[in-house]
Amino acid sequence: MKVDIWSDVRCPFCYIGKRKFEQALAQFPGKEDVEIEWHSFELDPNALTVLDKSAYDYLAERYGRSREWAIETHKQVTQTAAEVGLTFNFDDAVIANSFDAHRLIQMAKQHGTGDQAEEQLFKAHFTDGKNIADHEVLIEIGKSIGLNSLDLQTMLKTEDFVDEVRYDEKTAGDLGINAVPFFIFDQKLAVSGAQSPETFLGALNKAAEG
Repeated sequence: MKVDIWSDVRCPFCYIGKRKFEQALAQFPGKEDVEIEWHSFELDPNALTVLDKSAYDYLAERYGRSREWAIETHKQVTQTAAEVGLTFNFDDAVIANSFDAHRLIQMAKQHGTGDQAEEQLFKAHFTDGKNIADHEVLIEIGKSIGLNSLDLQTMLKTEDFVDEVRYDEKTAGDLGINAVPFFIFDQKLAVSGAQSPETFLGALNKAAEG
């Protein structure tokens, strides 16, 4: 079985959804035969990397709400993340464009380490307060999952994997995907959002039945 997942590493619910899906997969009898492929999706393709703006101010400005509302919203997301064992540090989060991070994931996919790239980028952004648009950060993450340092530098200096990112995003549009995370099980069953492990397990079992 193949599971295709559209995600953005700037999306907190994508990280939470990843954990919930992993919890379901651990209970699935056929887990050894499940292939997972991550696909690129940018929540805000025009997002600028801004080092001196807090996540709270960014969210408040984007939705035209108060800073207090943004703080409370982030508290709720942090609590939801903690329920699946994740630590979110929004006080330290860097507002960053994710396009180059997606190129890194595409590169990692060619080496069979797409899932590891996704995980490390999520952790860098939500837990460690790193700038996932910074090329040095991306190179370190790439090296940590076994990619070659010179290959990483070349990729980031060129247009490598731009087409792959754009292809994933076009496919999402063609499929009507306008929010992430979005999971497609064996090209026949779709689940949208960071659903419960029980929902994901049910989807896995249903897809396995054919």
